[in-house]
Amino acid sequence: MHAAQHQHIATVMRVAADGVGAVAAARHEQVIRDSWLRCVQEHRLDPTRMQEAVILPQARLREHQDQMEAFLQIARHGLESLYQQVAGMGYVVLLTDARGITVDFLGDLVVEPSLRRAGLYLGADWSEHRAGTCGVGTCIRTGQALTVHLDDHFDATHIPLTCTAAPVFDATGQLSAVLDISMLSSDQPKSSQHLALQLVKVYAQHVENAQFLQRFRQDWVLRLSPAPQFLDVNPDFLLALDAGGRLIGHNRRAQLLLQELPALRGRPLIGQPLSALLEARPEDLGRFVAARPADQRAVMLAGGERLLFMLASPPPVAVRAPAAARGLSGSEPDRRSLPAPLAALSGGDARLDRQIERAARLVNSPVSLLVTGETGSGKEYFAKAVHAASARSARPFVAVNCAAIPEGLIESELFGHLPGSFTGAGPRAKRGLIQAAHGGTLFLDEIGDMPRALQARLLRVLAEREVLPIGASQPVAVDIRVIAATHCPLEALVREGRFRDDLYYRLNGAHFQLPPLRERSDLDTMIDRLLDGRALEPEARALLRAHRWPGNLRELANALAYARSVCSDGVIQSADLPDALLAGAPTAAPDSAPDAAAAAATLQGGDDAEALRQALRAVHWNVSALARQWGCARMTLYRRMARLGVRSPNAQDGGGDGDPPVTPEL
Repeated sequence: MHAAQHQHIATVMRVAADGVGAVAAARHEQVIRDSWLRCVQEHRLDPTRMQEAVILPQARLREHQDQMEAFLQIARHGLESLYQQVAGMGYVVLLTDARGITVDFLGDLVVEPSLRRAGLYLGADWSEHRAGTCGVGTCIRTGQALTVHLDDHFDATHIPLTCTAAPVFDATGQLSAVLDISMLSSDQPKSSQHLALQLVKVYAQHVENAQFLQRFRQDWVLRLSPAPQFLDVNPDFLLALDAGGRLIGHNRRAQLLLQELPALRGRPLIGQPLSALLEARPEDLGRFVAARPADQRAVMLAGGERLLFMLASPPPVAVRAPAAARGLSGSEPDRRSLPAPLAALSGGDARLDRQIERAARLVNSPVSLLVTGETGSGKEYFAKAVHAASARSARPFVAVNCAAIPEGLIESELFGHLPGSFTGAGPRAKRGLIQAAHGGTLFLDEIGDMPRALQARLLRVLAEREVLPIGASQPVAVDIRVIAATHCPLEALVREGRFRDDLYYRLNGAHFQLPPLRERSDLDTMIDRLLDGRALEPEARALLRAHRWPGNLRELANALAYARSVCSDGVIQSADLPDALLAGAPTAAPDSAPDAAAAAATLQGGDDAEALRQALRAVHWNVSALARQWGCARMTLYRRMARLGVRSPNAQDGGGDGDPPVTPEL
């Protein structure tokens, strides 16, 4: 234990013993000293016991995230915008639920191990009763935005950290989340965090207001501000009214304003008539609509104590659903009536069903989706189903395999080019795949194989929703929904410097992990769907059930397509199945193939040409087989072979398995 930690523990213990605050702790604010006392007297925490950060396991974290799924989608843009402001200064951005569990995180994954040890990571529990005095926990307890800087923390483990947090309240005044920016260490005084505190408060209000406007998009919404200039774009106060003119929601600033009105002190705000809040009646709201100049929309608070300017937005004309059906976060899909394209993906597997139900809530959301899973697990089918279930279904679905396009052509293929803009460009302009997806969905498969040089350009497309063709001087606006997919963990690529962290966070608006076929409970249903009317003998079905399916749905579809082709009398027997299933062994590599750890080491940046040759020899230079075995795209292996000078003996005749020969430009 360091001397600073010994000294800090002694100070906390003196405060606890005094019951009010020792002289040694006088420089700490009262809110900090009060929290220290709570930690000892109420939470029964031992200041001498230094505890490592508590990180929830993935399953429990997912439970917390699921409970606020809709809110997380709304908040994500605010988190990304805040991270762009502070990332260069060493901060990470955390969003926790009302219990202090970190449900979203943006930070530099290069230093992920340090962040995880410090608890600045997904799943960390920052409640005050668990972690002691800290930005998140003390914010939750007090409802106040604050900075807990260095030795403000109760637990001596955390005294290198500086944490600045602000609460996010729901439309009834209940705390729903905490927005926090934290840094692993700081050599500056607490006053250096003043601007950080203001920034977090601003973005917490942005998230709060966005949640409010989403929830009450079918109701009367009143925007109020002391001045008319920013009324339309950044109102201070938000109110929502039902059809009878009674208050059904407010943002936090409106709550603090209204509860100080003499006639409302100590009374609940929800349910109050408009006349109890403002010098206006429901029938007067027509004169506060956007068609009138802002400076002519003045209104007095009830009692005539303060003049405000108001913009009243009526509910849409469309028929409204009953309030009970809308729920707290907008429309909640009926899980018994999922969109048909999504429902068709599952035969009843509970784990996959949960992903599908989440996707159903997001089909028309603008957030980008990231789909991960083993090779052949159905990532593109999942993306197509989301597209088909959305309002964009009549527009194009454009799939781009980032691993299959030669690196020298991928920029032109994605962004398009003008005539003669580079050597080899034709005399006519070419529209890129991003523009081709205008109005629809752009599916970026194997996104981890996109060259890093192009990742910045793709990030600009996602952020600005415009594309600049090669050779052009003016960008072209595009309206696209982006779904990306990969079989490999992008976080690892970020740590290795091969994938941009800002692009990763932009793509990962919502993450869907597809289970491998061997872990699904609906294998029989999927088999029956692929039989195409053929009968299946029980012995053959038993072989299918026993197989491990390393190629997942793709391998299953190929196996049954083969069996349908060779069977007689429309009945598939054991002898009609591929040899790999008859042998009772998976379609993985022979025993001489390298183990998974060696494969990962070779694939993820190793330059051992001999190891790659050895792996290829073990599968008789069948590149497709090795790609399936290693869980990567064929083009990834081809590029690695070209870079290391590994050439297949089959290359002269085009490859024994039908794969293209390795060429230098790959």
